[in-house]
Amino acid sequence: MLTRDVPLQPASSALLYIDVQNFSARRDGGEFKDMSDAAFAAGYGAFFDTFEAETLPNMQRLRTAARAAGVEVMYTTIESLTLDGRDRSLDYKITGFNVPKGSWDGRPLDALAPGEDEIWLPKSSSSVFVSTNIDYVLRCLGVRQLVISGLITDQCVESAIRDACDLGYLVTQVTDACLTYTPERQANSIATIKGYCRQVTTDALIAELKEATA
Repeated sequence: MLTRDVPLQPASSALLYIDVQNFSARRDGGEFKDMSDAAFAAGYGAFFDTFEAETLPNMQRLRTAARAAGVEVMYTTIESLTLDGRDRSLDYKITGFNVPKGSWDGRPLDALAPGEDEIWLPKSSSSVFVSTNIDYVLRCLGVRQLVISGLITDQCVESAIRDACDLGYLVTQVTDACLTYTPERQANSIATIKGYCRQVTTDALIAELKEATA
């Protein structure tokens, strides 16, 4: 019987963090730095409170467990291949932001910085599968099961989940290690994408990894 509810096999699994970077996960990042304090507090204060108190700690705990189990840990961030962003997607051009090549904005958060031998792929589109060679990399690594965590749940995270599923990966979304801007959007995204992937909490996946390596 075909099913998505397959426990992780660490040797053929990878954990992917999406857009947990200075641009979009820091108050002084490019997405927010020009906002007034009042506008930021009204529009994004609750999001950052949840991210810093709950989501980021879950991401860190998850990574510790994945590393201990021998799961490949990978990262993608929004970053153009050029300084002026001429290579970025039409959607990103219309949206009006550019994260220049080599910029501080394009770097992962220090709190979730890649290890010395972990893979980090800059992307210039919503889906990491569109503007990077991640599918090739995953297949070379022998990955069949992909765990996804990151920002923003109903945008780049959803895009990665759908594309990974269509390319033949078994996808696990860690629901409390993803976040979007409002609780309503978060709940809607989790419910909408459920048909594409297995959904688990951080605690549940950590327990599963410990059992797999016991």
